[in-house]
Amino acid sequence: MAARHGTRTGREHVVTTDAGRSPVWPLTAWAATRLVLLLFVLKVWVFPGPDVTSDVSVIYRDWYEILRTGTFPLGDVTWQYPPAAALAILSPAVLPFLEYATAFFVLACLADLAVLALLWRAGRGTGRSPRGAWAWVVGLPLLGPTVYARYDVMVTAVAVAALLAAGRHPRVAGALVGLGALLKVWPALLLVGMRALAPWVAAALGAAGLAGLFALTMPGAFAFLTFQRERGTEVESLGALVFHVARHFGWDGQVLLNYGSVEFLGPYVGAVSTVALALTALAFGWLLLWRLAASRFAAHTAADAAFTAVLMFTVTSRVISPQYLVWLIGLAAVCGCFRASRMRVPVVLVLAAAPVTVLEFPVYFARVVASDPVGVGLLFVRNGLLVAAALVAARALWRGTVPRGTVPRGTVPRGRAAGKGRLSRAGSADTPAIAP
Repeated sequence: MAARHGTRTGREHVVTTDAGRSPVWPLTAWAATRLVLLLFVLKVWVFPGPDVTSDVSVIYRDWYEILRTGTFPLGDVTWQYPPAAALAILSPAVLPFLEYATAFFVLACLADLAVLALLWRAGRGTGRSPRGAWAWVVGLPLLGPTVYARYDVMVTAVAVAALLAAGRHPRVAGALVGLGALLKVWPALLLVGMRALAPWVAAALGAAGLAGLFALTMPGAFAFLTFQRERGTEVESLGALVFHVARHFGWDGQVLLNYGSVEFLGPYVGAVSTVALALTALAFGWLLLWRLAASRFAAHTAADAAFTAVLMFTVTSRVISPQYLVWLIGLAAVCGCFRASRMRVPVVLVLAAAPVTVLEFPVYFARVVASDPVGVGLLFVRNGLLVAAALVAARALWRGTVPRGTVPRGTVPRGRAAGKGRLSRAGSADTPAIAP
């Protein structure tokens, strides 16, 4: 009766609230900021620092000419990407009326828009939020023109689509993860928070089928594995801070262009690279332990876990290129689509790292290479924010999904190890159910 006389019900309030979330403002902000990015990559305006577009106009273009012949760039050590990366490099062919670099920038912009559309749609409804779409609109341009001068925004679009499909279409999500992993490896980490078996199977079958197709039709599909193995400690990585400081105390190593990136070469570089690999292995071990112990999976868990995993592997990597922040902002935006996500603080930390990143590259990259106080200070701040985000995210993920007192499957409970032969009542109650 009350509803008949004009009182709104809860259902009507939800519908009204969703209807009030007009896409006009985010679209307007997106158009304005992306116009600025396009003006920079098209060199209508000049962005300070080294030219970030040369990767597309020179390197990508050279690869494009080689890939068109049906083979991978076997003699080029800078080709360090899985075979499906060829699809991104060849994609400007769909716009034959544009010059290669211009076509690439336009396609990167369209991939950016596709991510916004996915996030806006995902942010509608009960328990959802438009914060994710706004995080993408505001956060991405903070990285500057590098965003459109690499193919990472295309990979991120695939990853975002995979995460948002995981709830209702697990097989589609898995297939997209398989494609993403063959584009740039890191999307394989999205599986860590997907509880069902279906996306794992779909990812494995899809990746194996596509990899097999490339191996049979294009020579050199997996030459990138050798080139990746030879990489050292890149000047922007966490481990590089050791050498930036050591240069002020007489370390006699060098900074050189090596395997496609600016790296430290000299005494103890191998040791620091080994430590980085050990930290990556430790991160993998923690994720495995979490996966065994976690039993509370919600709609946002897959996104939270993916964001945490990519954060951990980014900060422990021997290379932290500016475009890695594109991945993190994309995953942070997916987390922002869920009101119940526990990643609010890590998301803010990653967004704060974006403007610092554009300052260290490209604006003050010469100072970074020279290890002067400004360059080293920017690296300490940026890498510190990412490390803090990874630690806070890991803690939040564990506390949100692992009940207290849980004994991970495959470990020996303390009471049984002591010979008591049985679990305590609390330990038994908190042991999670088996999940694939």
